[in-house]
Amino acid sequence: MTKRSHQVFLLSPANCSGKRAGYLLNGKSVTPLAAQLRSRAGAPIGDVFTFMSALYFRGKIAYASAFAKPPHGWNGVQVIVPGRGLCPASDPIDLQALLEIAEVSVDLEDRRYTKPLKRDASRLASELDVGDAVVLLGSIATPKYLTPLKDVLGDRLRYPEAFVGLGDMSRGSLMLRCAAEGRELAYVQPD
Repeated sequence: MTKRSHQVFLLSPANCSGKRAGYLLNGKSVTPLAAQLRSRAGAPIGDVFTFMSALYFRGKIAYASAFAKPPHGWNGVQVIVPGRGLCPASDPIDLQALLEIAEVSVDLEDRRYTKPLKRDASRLASELDVGDAVVLLGSIATPKYLTPLKDVLGDRLRYPEAFVGLGDMSRGSLMLRCAAEGRELAYVQPD
C-alpha cells in the first residue's frame, strides 16, 4: 500500500491597509465580526481576512479546506500572518492583534515579517516527508512569499499552475468552483 502524501496550504494574508480592513481597524464598526474582533475571545483570522479580502480569501479557504492532507499535529490550512508566521485559519485574533499585524510590512526587508515566516516554515518542513507538498495560494508575481518560503521548503513548495496570468478575483472564483466540484488544480514548483 502506498503512503498518502501530505499536503499543506499556505494562504497569503489579506491587505490590512485596504478599505475593508479600515472598517475593522477603526474599532467603531457594528458588524457581528467587528464585535467579535473587539471581544476578549476574538475572531478566527480566516474570517477576518475573508472579510477584508472577500472573494479571493474565501476562495483560498474553501479550496485549501477541500484538499489539505496535513501531517499529524498540523492544520492543513495555514495563513501567512505578518509578524506571526504561519497560523491556522481558525486561530483567533482580537482587535489589538489585528492592529499589530497591520503594522508589519509584507516586505523581504522587514525581519518582523520574514523571521517568523521562516521559523514556522522550518518547523513545517521538519514534519514533511520527501513526497509531501506545501502549496502557496497567493501572489506568485512578486518574491514576497516565494523567496522566504522557497529558501526553507525547497522543492516541496508548489503553486497552482492556473494562477499564472490571473488576477485575484479570477483566482478566488476558480478556487471556489474547484472546491465545489472536488476538482484539484495541477501544481508546479517555482523557478
